[in-house]
Amino acid sequence: MRGPRFTAIVDALPPTVPFIGPEKMERDRGAPFVARLGANESVFGPSPRAIEAMQAAAGEIWKYGDSTSHDLRHALAADLGIGPENIVIGAGIDGLLNSTVRLMVGPGDQVVTSDGAYPTFNYHVAGYGGTLHKVPYRADHEDPEALLAKAHEVGAKLVYLANPDNPMGTWHRAERIAAMTAGLPDGCVLVLDEAYVEFAPEGTAPPMDVADPAVLRFRTFSKAHGMAGARVGYAMGEAGLIAAYEKVRNHFGMNRTAQIGALAALQDRAWLAHVQEMVAKARDRIAAIARENGLEPLPSATNFVALDCGADGDFARRVLQELVARGVFVRMPFVAPEDRCIRISAGTPEMLDAFAAALPDALQAARG
Repeated sequence: MRGPRFTAIVDALPPTVPFIGPEKMERDRGAPFVARLGANESVFGPSPRAIEAMQAAAGEIWKYGDSTSHDLRHALAADLGIGPENIVIGAGIDGLLNSTVRLMVGPGDQVVTSDGAYPTFNYHVAGYGGTLHKVPYRADHEDPEALLAKAHEVGAKLVYLANPDNPMGTWHRAERIAAMTAGLPDGCVLVLDEAYVEFAPEGTAPPMDVADPAVLRFRTFSKAHGMAGARVGYAMGEAGLIAAYEKVRNHFGMNRTAQIGALAALQDRAWLAHVQEMVAKARDRIAAIARENGLEPLPSATNFVALDCGADGDFARRVLQELVARGVFVRMPFVAPEDRCIRISAGTPEMLDAFAAALPDALQAARG
């Protein structure tokens, strides 16, 4: 028969898109959003120094990027107090999660995550034939003890935890993460997603220990550095574990201009501090808007706030749909009971004005 022969794993998978992008939503609704508050991007943008560096490099985009990301990797190593051999650069955390799962998960291998946590990790596990085991959140937090217990029960090769968490914005202190790490079963690696750590209180991130081959830590330039479209992430771990990525990673997958922009962004401490300040103000404003409308904001260590709509997931979905209909793009958790919330990204004052104007009518329509 003429045509492709898919692998058995791919042939059995449903067509899955972890997230529907706001651009597609705008095309479907036939109008642009007036407030883009759903993707946890930094609407405050990248460092002006990063923009300048990328503009200056644009004329040399005919060159491939450095396949080792040497300059960025060494700068990150110096910043973090670890060796460059302890860092691998990739196309965002998503791209690195793909490589991580490919390294360690085959058909039938056991993987543990939280039910309702970042779905792109699950997408990669399914794509390589792994078996996912999910544990529920506890009081709107991922539950390290339950994740650990499940990992022991099923003999997991990977266990995923985001700290701070997406989609709830909650977090654990470093001591609790360290206790979880110490209790990992043999042959299990903790996938510690720290995409939002720049927004978290002091004491959230454990000390950087790259001697332990059972921990991989992931960070990104997509959030605090405002470079989501550039796709630059990095993983940190024990040198032998990081070296294994050379077997599977896309060696020329890093955009050259993005590498240059990320290096400039890393060096602009003042801009990072400015963004952190703006995010903190936006979180306070989102919380105030929520309370004015009878909703309860959850504490957040990220660049978004989850708002408890005070009912079930069906009601929260109606609120979301009504906001989208009014030109305000937001998202929400997928799994009960966390799906009683909607999730609002930190926005500019103008975007939050639009949210404040739309929310009362959206709530009234959802209740009606």
